[in-house]
Amino acid sequence: MSDIPFERELETKPGVVDEIAPQLRRILAPNPSPFTFKGTCTYIVGRGRVAIVDPGPALPEHVAVLLAAVRDETVTHIVVTHTHRDHSPAAAAIREATGAPIVGCGPHRPFRSWLEGETRPSESGADRGYQPDQEMADGDTITGPGWTLTAVATPGHTANHLAFAFSEDNALLSGDHVMGWSTTVVAPPDGSMAAYMASLARLQGRDEAIYWPGHGGPVRDPQSYLRALIHHRRQREAAILGRLKAGDSSIPSIVSELYKTLNPALRPAAALSVFAHIEDLVARGLIVAEGPPTLTAEYRLAG
Repeated sequence: MSDIPFERELETKPGVVDEIAPQLRRILAPNPSPFTFKGTCTYIVGRGRVAIVDPGPALPEHVAVLLAAVRDETVTHIVVTHTHRDHSPAAAAIREATGAPIVGCGPHRPFRSWLEGETRPSESGADRGYQPDQEMADGDTITGPGWTLTAVATPGHTANHLAFAFSEDNALLSGDHVMGWSTTVVAPPDGSMAAYMASLARLQGRDEAIYWPGHGGPVRDPQSYLRALIHHRRQREAAILGRLKAGDSSIPSIVSELYKTLNPALRPAAALSVFAHIEDLVARGLIVAEGPPTLTAEYRLAG
């Protein structure tokens, strides 16, 4: 992980309205955890007539701070990058209070169905109650005075994930596709490593100068950062193939070797990340599963 230039500090506290650019404000939700870092970053785009991006978890104190921040303004759009419970649930409360439509990603959907015999995680982060008023597709735009947000399809973390290009600031609101403190969790069946890698490669063809992520501080050199993220995933893929060559055949045994110093609370997520890589490697014909690829299947190198 040391090859990725994470900006570990996020110089803000929950409930504080940070003026981070002339047309951009950030408010940190009070939901820190091993998966959310210091909390979810909610953004307010524009002045006077504004969009709220990723309203966050349905915590009354966070909703109250958001509404106070835009008390003398008109909220024209509530924008959601993806349907995880730390990003989208507060949208309903903001819509009720302001009358603004919920736009952005579509309802939650996995990349594939659960397979027979597949062990499900004990808790899913999906916000299955989310329903947008307007589902945006790649290239769709919303506008306000002095601001434009354009949807950029970035599936991988979830099938419906969108980032949003903020053209006037040459910035990208990257949601959880690119985070400022850690690599993104890619957890089948809601996540797909193949789609995630393709979405990273797609961003390499763009020219935004700064990313504002859903967790962590800004990414100030996006192209170097993207290269580091891709390199890290290729290293992880090679390490998994190395463990299979060494004789490991199960995801738990691979995780125990590759994540020896990991916080135990994060081991289930690590297992899902390894599974995402394995699912991709099976699809590419590099490894073979004994039966369908699941968290509990046995694996070996192809050939």
